[in-house]
Amino acid sequence: MTDSPVAAFELLAAQLLEDPDLDVSVTATGLHVRGRLFAYLDGVELAVDLPEERANDLVGREVAQAVAAGRSEPKGAWVRIAEEEDWPELASESHQFVGEPAVGGES
Repeated sequence: MTDSPVAAFELLAAQLLEDPDLDVSVTATGLHVRGRLFAYLDGVELAVDLPEERANDLVGREVAQAVAAGRSEPKGAWVRIAEEEDWPELASESHQFVGEPAVGGES
């Protein structure tokens, strides 16, 4: 755990920027993959866009809380995660999910 959520988010961003595909960018609104928002700091929690089934599972197990509305049109469902140790795994899942090309879009 870090000294602050901001420091944890900055560390997470630095790790994701090392992605070999070089498709992650950081802006004032959060982390983006191919121009689409996939994660942002919501107060002291990390908000991520995940497949609806995965988001519902995390909420049901009380690992995450549902977010009423994300900062962009979600592909799935936005959830907030308080536990910083869960941030890397769930941000990575969100990165992969949001970064997937649309079906038939790159075939």
